[in-house]
Amino acid sequence: MLWVFSMAYWAFIGLSCVVFFAGAVVVWLVTLPFDRRRVALHLYSSAWASFYVYVNPLWRLRVTGRDLVPWHGSAVLVANHASLIDILGLFALFRPFKWVSKQEIFRVPLIGWNMRLNDYVPLVRGSGESIRRMMAHCDRLLAAGSPVLMFPEGRRTSDGELQPFKDGAFELAVRHQVPIVPIAVHGTRRALPRHGLVLRDHVDVHVEVLPPIAPQDDAATMKDLARKAIASALNAS
Repeated sequence: MLWVFSMAYWAFIGLSCVVFFAGAVVVWLVTLPFDRRRVALHLYSSAWASFYVYVNPLWRLRVTGRDLVPWHGSAVLVANHASLIDILGLFALFRPFKWVSKQEIFRVPLIGWNMRLNDYVPLVRGSGESIRRMMAHCDRLLAAGSPVLMFPEGRRTSDGELQPFKDGAFELAVRHQVPIVPIAVHGTRRALPRHGLVLRDHVDVHVEVLPPIAPQDDAATMKDLARKAIASALNAS
């Protein structure tokens, strides 16, 4: 039964994306002259993504600590990554951040096109040149006052354990002297594991924003503090 529901759910997402993307193009065209940071389009995209969580009867989503994510001013947001559902849950923050995402997603029809309209940041894993372009893109966004959200593990965990963090997010925070905002995402791996598309029965997804880490002069220290904060939150659940 769950297999049938899952296939129907993914088909519904595919079909409804056509309508949502048409709306995104309208929002982009209307707001482009005065919304340089594309805040309106991102909030529209947040509603688009969150819709798929809230209409799924198998999922319950809670967001706590949302007010710790800035509306105005730069910050680097870092979250653990266990499932594709992380992305839907993090959109439910409804704050004007920019995603860093693997470049393959930007090639997905409709969803990837919307990511380009939003000026999100593509990254090719393992490519030094792509990493340099990603960091330069993030530099521009942070200088313009847009928070940036990254998965510092680099890829989804395969066993549920928090993986080592990469340096990029923390180097950005040090360079721009902006806070790191750690975010612990609970329950998404149980909702949808890394391999497979069959949804699990009744899962409580919790996006928990943790207290910001003040900017410092040492990226390694910020990385260690952020990882400990997220690990502690995940272990407490």
